[in-house]
Amino acid sequence: MPYETGPDRAEAIELNRALWDVRARVHGSTPTDRFYDVASFLAGRQTLHALERELAGDVGGRDLLHLQCHFGMDTLNWARLGARVTGVDFSAVAVERARLLAARAGLDAAFVEADAQRLPDRLAGGFDLVVATYGVLCWIADVDAWMHGAARALRPGGSLVLVDLHPAYQTVATLDPFVADWPYGGGAPHRETTTGTYAEPGLPLPALDTLQYPHSLGEIVTAAAGAGLVLRHLGEHTAVEVDPRGLLPQGPDGLHRLPFGDSHLPVLYSLRAVAPGRERSD
Repeated sequence: MPYETGPDRAEAIELNRALWDVRARVHGSTPTDRFYDVASFLAGRQTLHALERELAGDVGGRDLLHLQCHFGMDTLNWARLGARVTGVDFSAVAVERARLLAARAGLDAAFVEADAQRLPDRLAGGFDLVVATYGVLCWIADVDAWMHGAARALRPGGSLVLVDLHPAYQTVATLDPFVADWPYGGGAPHRETTTGTYAEPGLPLPALDTLQYPHSLGEIVTAAAGAGLVLRHLGEHTAVEVDPRGLLPQGPDGLHRLPFGDSHLPVLYSLRAVAPGRERSD
């Protein structure tokens, strides 16, 4: 589909916030939701995947900042693993739901309403880990500002753990026929009208304009380095536990792959980068 360049940054944030306010209200509210089963979460279901858990290491007793936390389900699962957690989201609806969910789960957590590109000063230097996962940077206009905020939030030797959709996968619109219609990088804002939600594609929701931003893997890594972070790990993953977009076939092993000829394109990438200082070993 054709995309149009978007309005200025402030208007883009308001457009995207309107979408995520709606999603924060409806996610986890129906029995057919693909991702947000609140009842099973309250019963103890662990929503985190092996990839982010392995990169983060032992989080017991560590201060963890979760960026773009939505309504807090993953944030609270980091708390279940022993972390002292703070979640950040720009949706007031999401933050309120997260606080209510924490109370229902009996878990200690702080939630802050803020733009991840402009983190509050009070978060600076307060964390051993900054974590962001699945559907993160496509909503971020200024990846440099995002990375600088993450770096500033870390204590010396602390780690940023980022797991996100691979830019190659984000270019793909359909598999059969194979159509790629999204730029690989560049960061230009692209407007599209969004209907429904990845969590439940059949759920009727109002059509809303959104602004999204394509960032290449090179641009993302360069932004991390520009923020003073030292790269320790960069992975590209062709067989993954979760397909947030719901496009990919699931193999007999339960993993999702993006077929491309006789091979596969990466679905996710994972990054761990460290703030200068003495790095904790796990």
